[in-house]
Amino acid sequence: MIHLEDRGPVALVTIDRPDRRNALDLAALDELLEVHGRTATARVVVLTGAGGHFCAGADLSGVEDRAFTDRLRELLSAIRDDPRPHLAAVDGAALGLGTQLAAACDLRVATPAARFGIPAARLGLMVDHWTIERLTALAGSGPARAMLLAAETYGGEDAHRLGFVQRLGDLEAALGWADEIAALAPLTIAGHKLALNRLEMPVGPGEDAEVQAAWERAWGSEDLQEGIAAFRERRLPHFKGR
Repeated sequence: MIHLEDRGPVALVTIDRPDRRNALDLAALDELLEVHGRTATARVVVLTGAGGHFCAGADLSGVEDRAFTDRLRELLSAIRDDPRPHLAAVDGAALGLGTQLAAACDLRVATPAARFGIPAARLGLMVDHWTIERLTALAGSGPARAMLLAAETYGGEDAHRLGFVQRLGDLEAALGWADEIAALAPLTIAGHKLALNRLEMPVGPGEDAEVQAAWERAWGSEDLQEGIAAFRERRLPHFKGR
């Protein structure tokens, strides 16, 4: 399900759930965290997806469980706080959780066929405060608002134009760049990454009481149940705001 390839100074981590377009459930999040822990000897970590997609989001069979959101926050924090550079190599769908994973990485390489977005408003759930902050910093306030408030998606070329994606290319291009980065001074990179992370607002998930309350309302709402039911039944949801 989650593969690890040791390429010397570069670790390649691949999400391989083709039947779900690499959507992740709780078990897959656990495995991804465990595999990430086994990359300790690498200087650069590359995260990608198999079968033409990066990650189509959360596997909706289990997102209602608080354990899922807790584990997701743990994974995103592990990527963010790791002193080594993490590079997302994106093709196809990188939606919802997929965009969160890509945003948690330090750098992104994407094909023109890549598609980024946070379709939470189509389901009635809400992403955490840190994701909103990070997405705004990386893609800009306007695109972030379009993704979060209107469920807009952006292709690879548009994401590159916005600066969310640093290079256009496939997995081989991403691995080539990772090899170049791996030859640079690791202590310098670690220090720069720490300084860049400190530029972000010191508000993490759950630390803003009003945002956390809004998150709790969304995740405990009837609308979330309706959104998931509509997704499974392949129909439009009928949200009531409660």
